[in-house]
Amino acid sequence: MTVIDTTAPRHTEDASAPPPDAQDVRHSAHWSAKELLLTRTEFELAVLRGLVATVPGERGGPRCVTRGELDRLQTAEGFAHTLRERVRVLGTAEAADLLGIAKDRFGRIARAGLIAPARFQLNRYRSVVWHYFADEVREFGAAHPELLVGRAPEAMSRRLRDGEDLRAPGWRDRMHQHLLGQAGTAWERAAVTASFLEPEDVADAIADPHERALLNRLRHDLTYSGRPGAVPTPGDLLMEHMMCARVPEEIHGYRVLLALTAAVARDERPARE
Repeated sequence: MTVIDTTAPRHTEDASAPPPDAQDVRHSAHWSAKELLLTRTEFELAVLRGLVATVPGERGGPRCVTRGELDRLQTAEGFAHTLRERVRVLGTAEAADLLGIAKDRFGRIARAGLIAPARFQLNRYRSVVWHYFADEVREFGAAHPELLVGRAPEAMSRRLRDGEDLRAPGWRDRMHQHLLGQAGTAWERAAVTASFLEPEDVADAIADPHERALLNRLRHDLTYSGRPGAVPTPGDLLMEHMMCARVPEEIHGYRVLLALTAAVARDERPARE
């Protein structure tokens, strides 16, 4: 339904202004998902993989998809089957079946960080369930057949015995790269990296309180029920937990990157301007 604001002042159209290009018309994520015959989750995964290009929304609103991008995808060969296949995800058991290996073996491969998860969710027992892109699983099997049979490399086995689990860091790295690609300014890029650190880690990397306040305003919140006064859902709390780096080497990497990105941003535009 189109709502027309009759209280807004009337303006006479400028006859000399060029008409808007239909290909540049922006559509919401909900509308775009319907046009691409994707579910909401499939659409989010398509954006995450860079299969669907998005543009900033008007006045800082949610990101949108242009009419030109929708036309490009809808006229591609194999639409919409090919697009849905590229965002198809598998659980651990399904991924193991695809590779023809035991579920435990695939679990070890994933914990070793050899395949980055695409997404996660809570099951009915409130346990985290990881999902992987089917074509990435298939590509891994083709590239590393030696890891599908026989004994695992000793170094990998030793790290797993010591409790290594790189599934969450792998997911964070994927999300970090995705969000960096959407950032426009240097401070926005710094805020993306800051979003993956605890406040005390940000404070250690960024001494200026004005810069920390700016980063906090720009930081990303991937939860869906973060309305003022809303009670966080278990999924929101899990997302908040998963967004923060936990592995010491991972934390160090994000802190170093934050300091470097903030230095670039500082040169472009001081936070106090």
